[in-house]
Amino acid sequence: MSATKKKTQASAAPERRRELLDTAAEVFAAQGYNATTVRKIADAAGMLAGSLYYHFDSKESMLDEILSTFLDELWQGYDAVLAAGLGPRETIEALVTESFREIDRHRAAVAIYQKESRHLTDQPRFQYLTDSQHKFEKAWLGTLERGVAAGVFRADLDVRLTYRFVRDTVWVAASWYRPGGQHSPEEIARQYLSMVLDGVAVRPARPAGEPGGL
Repeated sequence: MSATKKKTQASAAPERRRELLDTAAEVFAAQGYNATTVRKIADAAGMLAGSLYYHFDSKESMLDEILSTFLDELWQGYDAVLAAGLGPRETIEALVTESFREIDRHRAAVAIYQKESRHLTDQPRFQYLTDSQHKFEKAWLGTLERGVAAGVFRADLDVRLTYRFVRDTVWVAASWYRPGGQHSPEEIARQYLSMVLDGVAVRPARPAGEPGGL
């Protein structure tokens, strides 16, 4: 085999691996991890099941790589936001925007995480899911608590309830979001933040003379 051909095959291998993982993620997200077999993934990829083992030793390995890749990228973005020294509101806005960007990049992986993480955390191989959940909670709760202390968020805010609401309503978007749609992830984040931080009802103008009126 020529050196040029070897080089071409080597450069194509990572791309093919990524394609197979993307296919597997879609199958896992649609059918569930337990119901998905290596044969189903191979069928979706248009190859023989035996050929898939050339790239991965098991469907568990594929799932592991799908989730770890997603979380590694998520935390690269989150860590950059948390290290930027932003105010509490700006931090929440940046975290939400980064979350929607990750849904755009890894929609299937997010859907898998939503459906499967509770069961996967019982397995030593997926212990990092629990670690990530704790880190995620600490980041969001800490930002909300900082906002209450600074007077940016309401003093009567239940920060844990708020955290759960924001967490669930952001990540459930993976069930309906489709990359390449009418709205960019940044536009969706802006609309979401407007609803969460400013509400959806029009505030009536205060009559002149009342506190806060003109």
